Amino acid sequence: MERYLSTPPDGGYGWVVVTSAFFIMGLTAAVHKNFGLFFLEIQNHYSVLSSTTSWMTSTTIAVFHLGAPLASALSMHLSQRTVIMVGGLLAASGMIIASLGLSLPWMYLSVGILQGLGVSFSWIPANSMVSHYFKRWRPIAYSIASSGECVFAMGFSPFFQWLINSYSWQGSLLIIGGLQLNLCVCGALMKPLQAAQTSIQGKLVLDSKDESRTSKKGTFQWELIQRPELLLYIGFAILAAAGFFIPPLFLVPYANSLGMGQYWAASVLSVLALADLFGRLACGWLANLRLVRNLQLLTMVVTALGVVLFLLPIAQSYWTILVFCSFYGFLFGCVVAIHVTSIVDIVGLDGFDSSLGLFMLFRSSGGFVGPPAAGWLVDWTHDFGAAFYFSGVCLVLSGVFVVLVDRLVEKKKSKLPDICTETTDHPMHKSDIADV
Repeated sequence: MERYLSTPPDGGYGWVVVTSAFFIMGLTAAVHKNFGLFFLEIQNHYSVLSSTTSWMTSTTIAVFHLGAPLASALSMHLSQRTVIMVGGLLAASGMIIASLGLSLPWMYLSVGILQGLGVSFSWIPANSMVSHYFKRWRPIAYSIASSGECVFAMGFSPFFQWLINSYSWQGSLLIIGGLQLNLCVCGALMKPLQAAQTSIQGKLVLDSKDESRTSKKGTFQWELIQRPELLLYIGFAILAAAGFFIPPLFLVPYANSLGMGQYWAASVLSVLALADLFGRLACGWLANLRLVRNLQLLTMVVTALGVVLFLLPIAQSYWTILVFCSFYGFLFGCVVAIHVTSIVDIVGLDGFDSSLGLFMLFRSSGGFVGPPAAGWLVDWTHDFGAAFYFSGVCLVLSGVFVVLVDRLVEKKKSKLPDICTETTDHPMHKSDIADV
């Protein structure tokens, strides 16, 4: 009797997957995080309002989220490896077309739709692979993978500013498109996990437990949206997304409005990225200690993040902005480190891929509305601080939803004391609990 892999290996080739995911996060999320450096360049080139320019970024965010269920479904029917490589081609094509500077609608199509879909096809499968390769070390593995966004963001901030000064914003986008072709290489390293199989008298059959699990993974589970705890978590996602994407977009224009030079303003993003890196690693390590439940930890950090953003506009000098950005970056990193892996706590590992797709799909509404709403407030008040007030309020309100989710999950566990025997890292891991 021969047995193949039936549980996450928690190491081995999994660390190659984490390394590949590290680069994927850097070539997708880090590029988007530093896109604020192009904001004024593109706005001045087309002579449009801040709110009009913001629609380009919000379109990218919306397509990134709307493409999540498609990315999840394609990963189930094909493989994460294939989907990531296709995503790399789409993302690179979007940047290369945008570098032509044809017209603003073309910018919406290239940076908005093609780049957004490419990032979605790369980011979603990469997160899925890390979650499936790890169990005990999942929080820290995901933290290391997601920290690629921070490491690359620190380097991209001065690098992109240098590219803009040397080659203009159009030449910069062409070079970035070439860099994003490396997503195809990262995708090639994503080796799919083999289904659990047993060999009996020369015939290979799936274990009964794994057969049920495999059949679930082969089909996108739309019915998960009926679970109240997932619905509430999606409510958190919508509000959080409305606030998440505003600060990176408006930090550089805010710093410029205070009279800071381009490189000084760009350095703010580098400090933010460094603090973000420490936040992800620290929160991933803390989550692995299991001192508190993931959802409790998420409530604390997302609420603190909202408060910091609400207070950020009182900073009127370079050094005070750096202090607030350090707090913002650290807490943002804490939220990112656990908000995706917390989905496993809610629906179990079997429902993770489908739930992640649904989570990202509905989160798109917040990401689509947030930046333009903040841009409209800035145009109306002539004050960049209004964008940070709006972002802070959204994040504080999102923390309320996480509290409700945590109570529902704990209530469900209390009704099944004999079944729920796993640690707080996987309270809903068993399919019996997840199906209630």
